[in-house]
Amino acid sequence: MPPPPAPPPLEPTPSAMPAATSSAVAPAASASTLPTSSQPPSLTMRTLALPGSPGHVTMDYLAIDAASKRLWVPAGNTAKVDVIDIETGKLTEVTGFKLLDKPGGKRPVGPSSAAIGEGVVYIGNRADNKICVVDASSLKIGACVALASPPDGLQYVKATRELWVTTPNDSSMTIVDVANRAAPKVKSTLKLDGEPEGYALDDARGIFYTNLENKDRTLAIDVKSRKVLSTWKPECGEAGPRGVAFDAQHRWLFVACTTRVLTMDVGNDGKILGSFDTGGGVDNIDFAPAKRLVYAAAGKAATLTIAKVDDAGALTVVATGPTSPGTRVVIVDERGRAYVADSANGRLLVVDAPQ
Repeated sequence: MPPPPAPPPLEPTPSAMPAATSSAVAPAASASTLPTSSQPPSLTMRTLALPGSPGHVTMDYLAIDAASKRLWVPAGNTAKVDVIDIETGKLTEVTGFKLLDKPGGKRPVGPSSAAIGEGVVYIGNRADNKICVVDASSLKIGACVALASPPDGLQYVKATRELWVTTPNDSSMTIVDVANRAAPKVKSTLKLDGEPEGYALDDARGIFYTNLENKDRTLAIDVKSRKVLSTWKPECGEAGPRGVAFDAQHRWLFVACTTRVLTMDVGNDGKILGSFDTGGGVDNIDFAPAKRLVYAAAGKAATLTIAKVDDAGALTVVATGPTSPGTRVVIVDERGRAYVADSANGRLLVVDAPQ
């Protein structure tokens, strides 16, 4: 399927994110005001072009390292990971990942997911089914470990010094021992009753959350015993649930269906507390605790929707704005600034939190 057409050019206005200063790569930045559907505030968007394949950069799971203030962007079809300083805009390319050409004219696959560890970042690659350890400071690739199935989402679990990997092709979670960064190794495989999609961690209680996309289920798994503690039905329908995000303060899990996001009270038997509509095509979502905001990008609707969660778990839309067709992944930094993956146009859409 050909990539969707690029949106109209943005009107240039001053950007809050400085242009990249890397001599090797200088991502372009421009800005525009996105009108809301009915009420203020409006959203401010800038574009951040990525290097590599002209017109298309495949993106899926992104990660933000809060300590170093870097955004990690696995750029699959370029065989690279783009690392962006979110304060300065400087972009550095990490190279050396395998690329796999797909038959039938499909785009090649490569690095597709990232997770922040302790002084390292883990990169999952669908081209060779490997997880590689990258030094968070030097950006040098270290040891790698091969899995039996392509990795999807990655979550570092500090309490057990493990990396939990969703491996939906064989309906399982793969647990990787990363206690020794120089020698990561597959520790165990947890078989599930469906295909895991999305991930979040209750670090304080040692509970890992994921969905079963093909079974319309959401699971809570104990990271030490590996036992499924609870199974809930979010009622997403045939398309199933996708991404999840976690509110540690209230023990609420935000679950993305393809057209809406709901609040699930995992401390109260998965009770549904609220929801908001997004338009079609939602995948990965995110939550900004300091702002009490939930973000969802809908690829079919080409819309970013931001909702406020109140003390009862109800969700109220506070801002919406147009993005581009196919933009279904969003990640948010500590300030509530959102980065929306626009793979078809080879760029990130950078959106400030509503005031």
